[in-house]
Amino acid sequence: MKIVVLDGFTLNPGELSWDSMKEMGDLIVYDRTIKEHDAIIKAIADAEIVFTNKTPITKEILKEVPAVKYIGVLATGYNVVDVVAATAAGITVTNIPAYSTEAVAQMTFALLLEMCNHVGKHNDAVWKGQWSNSPDFCFWKTPLIELTSKTLGIIGFGRIGQAVAKIAQAFGMNVLTYTRSKKLELNDPSCQYAEFEEVIAKSDVISLHCPLTEATKGLINKDTISRMKDGVKIINTARGPLVVEEDLAAALNSGKVAEAALDVVSIEPIEKNNPLFNAKNCIITPHIAWAPKESRVRLMKIAIENLSAFMNGAPVNVVKE
Repeated sequence: MKIVVLDGFTLNPGELSWDSMKEMGDLIVYDRTIKEHDAIIKAIADAEIVFTNKTPITKEILKEVPAVKYIGVLATGYNVVDVVAATAAGITVTNIPAYSTEAVAQMTFALLLEMCNHVGKHNDAVWKGQWSNSPDFCFWKTPLIELTSKTLGIIGFGRIGQAVAKIAQAFGMNVLTYTRSKKLELNDPSCQYAEFEEVIAKSDVISLHCPLTEATKGLINKDTISRMKDGVKIINTARGPLVVEEDLAAALNSGKVAEAALDVVSIEPIEKNNPLFNAKNCIITPHIAWAPKESRVRLMKIAIENLSAFMNGAPVNVVKE
């Protein structure tokens, strides 16, 4: 059985092992595959098992690779695969759920704390000699913000949203969350469900943790921003297209949004003409919330378990449209 990993480098840049997967078949790992129709077909033409992270597998590609029986997405999101076409062709598609919950929640607060305390900016100032030359025993270059009693609005309340809420409560924040499916047992005085309009209107910080769907695409836009508090902070560790980046950039430059911190953008890697590069008070990190080693070890383990279950005739974590 031939197994092909189309883009293995981000999962395993060298410190993890593919050995368990090698035991399951003839394994070929490409660090990267050119995201072009013919190159992808060439890479998987005679493979029965395919793993992909961000390399797209379209309906047109699937027509040219009849040997493929299984596609494992090395991520939670599976929009890179035409699942409808794969299912119609009898191909099983799986994903990796819940592997990065703790890591993404941690990153959410790394971004929020950076917006509140600007540790990086003040560290740079000290190393540039500004503290040594200061007439006072301390100084700050930006307003410093205490989180206690602030309201955090969480859009999407799955595993990650719930983990973020628990951390927020530990900081003494009040949490409002909007979600399609309410889990009423999680409701308590410092964590309340609310309608979307109430969440965006009352929150000091808004953090996105919802999936990307047709309904949520462009959720943060000129109109919804206009109904937020003046000086709101926005965090996105979910999916880039949830935000209309041109509208967010304009809101940052006008001061309507005080700061934004984004680990994801609409096109990745970020393009040089992205409007956020012309925005004030915008932190951007290169989609790393999922990437601590512990999280990637967990991802690799689940990927192997998914493949093993498929080979044993009882597939798990199967995705369908």
